[in-house]
Amino acid sequence: MKKLIFFLCLLTFQACSKTDGGENPDNVQQPDPTPEPVNTAPTIPNLIFPTNGLLCSDNPLEFSWNSSTDKEGGAISYEIELAEDNEFENIIEKTTVSETKVTFALEKGVQLNWRIRAKDSEGEYSSYSSSWNFYTEGEGIINYLPFSPALINPKAFSKVEGNMVQLEWTSSDVDEDSLLYDIYFGDTTPPGLLQENSEDSTYEISINQDKTYYWKIVVKDGNGGESIGDIWIFKS
Repeated sequence: MKKLIFFLCLLTFQACSKTDGGENPDNVQQPDPTPEPVNTAPTIPNLIFPTNGLLCSDNPLEFSWNSSTDKEGGAISYEIELAEDNEFENIIEKTTVSETKVTFALEKGVQLNWRIRAKDSEGEYSSYSSSWNFYTEGEGIINYLPFSPALINPKAFSKVEGNMVQLEWTSSDVDEDSLLYDIYFGDTTPPGLLQENSEDSTYEISINQDKTYYWKIVVKDGNGGESIGDIWIFKS
């Protein structure tokens, strides 16, 4: 009998323990974890000097730009690049500074391009600024070459709809000479000569669909100086 009473008591205790209204810890809703703060990139710096298309007589030359801001309030540094081409494939100077100016001693009588981007204390970069080109004054130079052509339309590696495309570019000359353009275009590389000595910086041409097209511009100043542009690519 004592064994029976003990067994009944044990069953009653177990039943009560399961129905005592307590919550299963596994079913308790946990609070959402606090999200990690997202770091944002600094704002894009704006170039000040040397201005676009300038003939620079100072050498060494001081470069300057407007400061960027950082939403998180972190320290900002600036990466500056100088290149011989406007695609920044042939970089001759690249450095990082904490101020909004830096000085370089440069080769005389050369055309260069420059741009800036900002970096915060977390290593996040802004996009690059616009790129500007300039000439360093050379000794005894009578005629400066035109600046290399810069692409406007169609954007590099873009897809063009329709059966016509408007080619568009820009260039300038520190001597303020009138410029002529040789246009090279085709679906093979290097592209062949399409038109010579064009006075316009635009050209409309028909294209076929599902093709890759290549084109480039040679800028001439009429005094024997010429600058050969990069090969640009788009698809139809």
